[in-house]
Amino acid sequence: MESKRQTHQFKTEVRQVLNLIINSLYSNKEIFLRELISNASDAIDKLRFKSQTELELLADDAEFKIKIKTDGIARTLEVSDNGIGMTFDEVMENIGTIAKSGTAGFMEMLKQAQSAEMLTPELIGQFGVGFYSAFMVAEKITLVTRAAGAPKDQAVRWESSGDGSFDIEATEKDKRGTTITLHLKQADKDEPDFTDQWQIRRIIKQHSDYVAYPIVMDVEKEVPLPDEAIIKDKDGKPIGETKRRVVEEETINSMKAIWAQPKDEVDDKTHEEFYKHLAHDWNPPLARLHMKLEGTTEYDMLLYIPSKAPFDLFQPERKHGVQLYCKRVFIMDDCKELVPEYLRFVKGVVDAPDLNLNVSREILQQDRLVMNIRNNLVKKVLDLLTDMSAEDYEKFYEEFGAVLKEGIYTDTNKRNTIASLARYKTTRSEGKWVSLDEYIKRMQPDQKEIYYITGDDLNALINSPLLEKLKDKSYEVLLMADPVDEWAMQALTEYDGKPFKSAEKGDLALDKVEEAKKEEFKALFGFIKGQLEAKVKEVKASDRLKESVACLSGEDYDMSAYMEKLMRAAGQKPPEVKRVLELNMDHPVMAKIKAVYENDRDNAVLKDYSQMLYDLAVIAEGGKLDDPGRFSRLVSTVMSQAID
Repeated sequence: MESKRQTHQFKTEVRQVLNLIINSLYSNKEIFLRELISNASDAIDKLRFKSQTELELLADDAEFKIKIKTDGIARTLEVSDNGIGMTFDEVMENIGTIAKSGTAGFMEMLKQAQSAEMLTPELIGQFGVGFYSAFMVAEKITLVTRAAGAPKDQAVRWESSGDGSFDIEATEKDKRGTTITLHLKQADKDEPDFTDQWQIRRIIKQHSDYVAYPIVMDVEKEVPLPDEAIIKDKDGKPIGETKRRVVEEETINSMKAIWAQPKDEVDDKTHEEFYKHLAHDWNPPLARLHMKLEGTTEYDMLLYIPSKAPFDLFQPERKHGVQLYCKRVFIMDDCKELVPEYLRFVKGVVDAPDLNLNVSREILQQDRLVMNIRNNLVKKVLDLLTDMSAEDYEKFYEEFGAVLKEGIYTDTNKRNTIASLARYKTTRSEGKWVSLDEYIKRMQPDQKEIYYITGDDLNALINSPLLEKLKDKSYEVLLMADPVDEWAMQALTEYDGKPFKSAEKGDLALDKVEEAKKEEFKALFGFIKGQLEAKVKEVKASDRLKESVACLSGEDYDMSAYMEKLMRAAGQKPPEVKRVLELNMDHPVMAKIKAVYENDRDNAVLKDYSQMLYDLAVIAEGGKLDDPGRFSRLVSTVMSQAID
């Protein structure tokens, strides 16, 4: 381990984050204590679990607790725990950096912020920098930690004044765990004094009463003297002191596991504070599910639906939010086996008394109890979402809809239920969300299919030439602008007996194309296909177009243009599939090109017009041209000729 004192500089964006936190205008600064206590509780959780298989880590210190010390003269506040502690490398990884992979996202949100007062609390919790919230009240933070099982002389001391740098060095510590000392700023006129034990007691009761470990503090109090120590007169009446002042360690919190309490005994405020402790989220939850399941097996379940999506919701390394307990003994805090990926936004606790304490992930995957809990959890969460008010569900869907829809193609058992919870903007919804059930109710009498189109831009989708005839017939089209929709539609082929139909693939068969007219254009279409042989598989009369002259479509089982785009963005090469160029025979441009072709089949402009028709179709679907310069020159030439 490193032994000399080292000074490290934070990155530029980290200094900006620290500056924001230190100079925050947020009034409720006392929340920092909850964050430090939550971190201490997490450290004990980790040791408690690890000690199930490595009992020697506990040594002679098996009584877990979090201790608070205050010093009004020195103006310090100390939070210490006897949890798992950290090594030098772990301090550099966990404390020496801030927001880690989320820093870029953090800074992007800062740019969008209207004021620090409005967004600071949300950002601190959302981006996992709760430890640094202590800089709202401290001018300097000192952290001393010793990893469980490490020798006394392999402790680590970390210190920073929040000025853009931190010092780190080896030190000694008698026992494992972490001690954080805040060197407090002078309190403002209307701010609480965080060295006042009454204030500390109030904050802990309000925000951390449910923490599973004793939060203790040395309290000075008067206690009666033993009778034999009291001086008495001849009548036996005390004539001296009958009490003495002592300092005793007192537990401040109740340590109630609220998930094990009857739900009607836990109020909204307690739930909100527990959720914030559990999720490290400054926002209150949107909804909750608190229940005890009884039968052949029993377990408690307390789950929350967040009101805001975390910044790392779509990052593969992101942890799930459900903790697993057994008889209130912490097992793990990232229990993927209990929660499918498409419900990874759910936070909460499951306490299963019949679970083996020495459980491994491999055992969990095979455990019948775990599978039973998982099935019930999924059902109850989906029921909760189904029963939400329209207003609350819209809030939920704006944040987590894209994640929920992953279940359409990953969970075959719940596919229809999840599909019923999916919402889409449509060509007729005026920006509002529409369910599939609502869509079906609004289908035209002669409409047999559910039409949809996929892409990454709602404005481009709603104005796509592919939808012109559908709109003309008042057929509503689902606008699927989430990448997940491409995969979902591969699995969801029908809903409530109505098949799905892509507006860009296969024949829509909306109107019967006149055979005589098709015959008139047959030679021209063959010529255009010859000019575009390398790019299109077919040139045909369109039953999709009404106003536009050209569009690109695919066969029923071809990959969509958006799926190709997604694959390229992911660094994959999509299979080479030629598209179909559809042309509008009723468009004036086609009539004039046909006239040129019939008058002079060798006219050089026909080759240019063929390429322009293809380029127009590519642009209409939001694609990129192979040679935009060539297209620009052709358009300029056509414009010049038209003006002349």
